[in-house]
Amino acid sequence: MIARRLSRPALLALLALLAVLGACGLLPPAAPPSGPAPAPAPGARPAPSRPAPIADRPINLDGYCNETEDDGFHENARLVVRANQVQAMTWQMQIGKRGTCSFDLGTFRQTQSRPHIELLERDGSGCKVMIWQDPRRITMGHAGCEKHCTPGVYDKAWPVMFEPATGRCARP
Repeated sequence: MIARRLSRPALLALLALLAVLGACGLLPPAAPPSGPAPAPAPGARPAPSRPAPIADRPINLDGYCNETEDDGFHENARLVVRANQVQAMTWQMQIGKRGTCSFDLGTFRQTQSRPHIELLERDGSGCKVMIWQDPRRITMGHAGCEKHCTPGVYDKAWPVMFEPATGRCARP
């Protein structure tokens, strides 16, 4: 399911950042250097590298992921997407004995389909569900959706990942 190397809040923040950066578009390729690179000025910091944006990939999925981890984290997610349009979505998470989170397509409206899918809560709360595809999996994550969870467990509500070919839970 999800690699346990990052904490759940860190992974969720990283995934949300990648989704936002994916919406920024692509930069044109840099021109090849015409000679040796100039030496950096004394005391100058190297320019920070920018993460690559999420690729604009067509998403088609009939997904169902229902599994329980050793730590008691359980998810049950159903996601149907045709040509980047969400047809069905239900997602429940049980965070051990601490609480639950639950999402249903009926409370959202789709506001974006490319380069990633974005669903926005109809009540104006700002809660977003985002869906994107990388070369290995389709990921569904959320941001600003604390009200969908039992108090105190939202930072443990990780994204769910699907295998594009089978629709089953993805392996890290």
